[in-house]
Amino acid sequence: MLDRMIQALGGQAYLNLQDAQYEGRSGRFYHERSESSTVFWRFWQWPDKERVELTKQRDVVQLTVGDKMYEVTFRGTRLIDPTKDYDSQVYLERRRHALDIILRQWLNQPGTALFDEGPSLTENHSVERITIINSRNDAVTLAVDTGTHLPVKKSFVIRDPQGYRDEIGEVYDNWKMVQGVNTPFNTLVTRNGELSRQYFLTSASYNNHPQSSFFEPGANFDIKKK
Repeated sequence: MLDRMIQALGGQAYLNLQDAQYEGRSGRFYHERSESSTVFWRFWQWPDKERVELTKQRDVVQLTVGDKMYEVTFRGTRLIDPTKDYDSQVYLERRRHALDIILRQWLNQPGTALFDEGPSLTENHSVERITIINSRNDAVTLAVDTGTHLPVKKSFVIRDPQGYRDEIGEVYDNWKMVQGVNTPFNTLVTRNGELSRQYFLTSASYNNHPQSSFFEPGANFDIKKK
């Protein structure tokens, strides 16, 4: 089942991706009410580098390198402490449980276990549910469309600062083939069943090979230089 899903995502083209560039619009919600929205440019490099430029002026940059997060503005570079910002903690957990990490790392690691949870209905799709547990007892559940073999939803559990369990979900839709890679142009992020984030892509491209300095949080970073 997972092999069919990987083939539907693009097979070797998907598994060998080295970097990606996306443009689109994102929205933030609280109790499913819209709080804000902005355009974004997202740059990603396998396995753990990411750069997101926000606002039409692209004058706010969020960098994530490994488990470290930075915000770059005209004031300079600021290191973000995820223990003091729960949204940043959720963001890092989403990266640790990213679909490419699950399929390209977890499945190849010793001690990873797979559990067939059987057929179900998710987001009005007939799906098969699979739970993947790695050697650190970290689990992700995938709902895979029985017709297209593409993932419909991914969910995992984290703990908030008070120790309560939060279920984070990602729902994928509007798939388009880009350079041989099936790409969800719509992604919804939920927290305990409530909508918290929404992403709509307008374009996507792969293997652009950006310079490594593109992901460096230099103290003298010039926000206007591209």
